[in-house]
Amino acid sequence: MTQATASKPRHVPLRTCIGCNSEKPKMELIRIVRTPEGNLAVDGPKGKLKGRGAYVCPQVECMEKVIKRKALPHTFKQAFPPEQLEVVKQQFVERLLTPSI
Repeated sequence: MTQATASKPRHVPLRTCIGCNSEKPKMELIRIVRTPEGNLAVDGPKGKLKGRGAYVCPQVECMEKVIKRKALPHTFKQAFPPEQLEVVKQQFVERLLTPSI
């Protein structure tokens, strides 16, 4: 086996931000999850919460676009009360301020 075949470049999964529509590596984005119960939550750094996910750039501006454009109800095909969207925004900001593990 030659060295060229032994060190294949690793596949990096890409996801699209629902705020600004930019495509970035999955690990650079923050995942917002609709849980099986129908609630919204911001996923942790490992991205292990169960449920349907959508990705947002780690910038407050992108999250504000998501809320303003109603991208979460559109993406998840479900209406969410404004209070729940505000809670998700707060969780998002807290996640930005918390250093990744």
